[in-house]
Amino acid sequence: MESANDDDHRANGSDDNRLAKKPKMSSSLFITDSEVIEEFGHHQPGIARINNGSFGSCPASIIAAQKLWQLRFLQQPDDFFYNNLQKRILHSRGIIKDVINAEHVEEVSLVDNATTAAAIVLQHIGWAFAEGRFQKGDAVVMLHCAFQAVKKSIEAYVTRAGGSVIVVHLPFPLSSEEEIVAEFRKALAKGKENGKKVRLAIIDHITSMPCVVIPVRDLVKICREEGVERVFVDAAHAIGNVHVDVREIGADFYVSNLHKWFFCPPSAAFLYCRKSPVSPDLHHPVVSHEYGNGLAIESAWIGTRDYSSQLVIPEVLEFINRFEGGIEGIRTRNHNAVIEMGQMLANAWGTALGCPPDMSPSMAMVGLPANLRILSDKDALNLRTRLRDHFGVEVPIHYQEIKELQDGGDAYVTGYARISHQVYNKVDDYIKLKDAILQLVRDGVTCKMLGSE
Repeated sequence: MESANDDDHRANGSDDNRLAKKPKMSSSLFITDSEVIEEFGHHQPGIARINNGSFGSCPASIIAAQKLWQLRFLQQPDDFFYNNLQKRILHSRGIIKDVINAEHVEEVSLVDNATTAAAIVLQHIGWAFAEGRFQKGDAVVMLHCAFQAVKKSIEAYVTRAGGSVIVVHLPFPLSSEEEIVAEFRKALAKGKENGKKVRLAIIDHITSMPCVVIPVRDLVKICREEGVERVFVDAAHAIGNVHVDVREIGADFYVSNLHKWFFCPPSAAFLYCRKSPVSPDLHHPVVSHEYGNGLAIESAWIGTRDYSSQLVIPEVLEFINRFEGGIEGIRTRNHNAVIEMGQMLANAWGTALGCPPDMSPSMAMVGLPANLRILSDKDALNLRTRLRDHFGVEVPIHYQEIKELQDGGDAYVTGYARISHQVYNKVDDYIKLKDAILQLVRDGVTCKMLGSE
């Protein structure tokens, strides 16, 4: 860990912290399989943990680094607060700035999670409605599968202030990005009816359930062409999972959790806010004495709390670069592995993936056998619980209502397993899931039976 007396230039975000695609080390210095096992040895034994997407995973070396930061605060809180905390948070922001290719470190704030970032953005939009800068009835556009916390934030901040909501209904399963683009254009057109304006578009970079990579760059470009006021990309799953270049994407706001696919301890996220005249009007919803000094400074002090998950970002960078190819190498290998495992499962179950491989990140939606009779969200939860409690498999289950039955074997698939792959996963994890589902089918088990137990 770096000492509190490191040169200031290393703390002010001016040094080059880019994640190297090809670290300058010999192959013999890359992390070994046994070291990976050791780093994640704290995971509960006997569990096929193929749900990295929900809560992420933190290596033992990062947990140890976090404990050291926590101890440093507890040993001498006043010195830590006055002489270390803000400098170290600024250093972490500088690293993230380079990783996501932001132009200015002032554009990067560290917050608890994507839910906090959504509150910041939607509070800002809600004020614009309440203060008359946006007209009553002007619209916010969002995808129907937006995260529930985002939907609730819209309800809390925007609709109560007079804004309307236009929902983009995305089909699933999907065969191409064009299906998404077509539905998005329809929603923007609806939002502009009767002379109204679309004030904000909320676009997922990777939807959660079902899991699909959204063509954000294309949709942001369409928003610009159609006069959408502001664009917020909710990319909770993105960093470490897909390539992130905020200047290339072009959104006004972009958030991604750092504890999901970037190996930070929970919870930590970054919120990128492109420098613009509206920047001074963005504020953290928890108001402390830094209010009015800019969002990044406000977010760096929201009262006495544990900031260690933000302080370990330099150590996380070091951990990531122990892998061949750094973050790009990790995500490429994870993607290839999850597609291979997904296709193995689909072949065994007689189903298919929910979208093409290039629309899947390090997660994949795999159709489940129709015999299981997954007919509701409750059925999906019951199946997930059975897999956890009886088979030692942790995997989310998605219920997909069928609007129109079509010819073909996939037409009656109403349930999907969302599998993840992270560096600690092994083939045996997915074989365990495969065998569990096949056993349930052989035993004639349906989700209705699970619910009655």
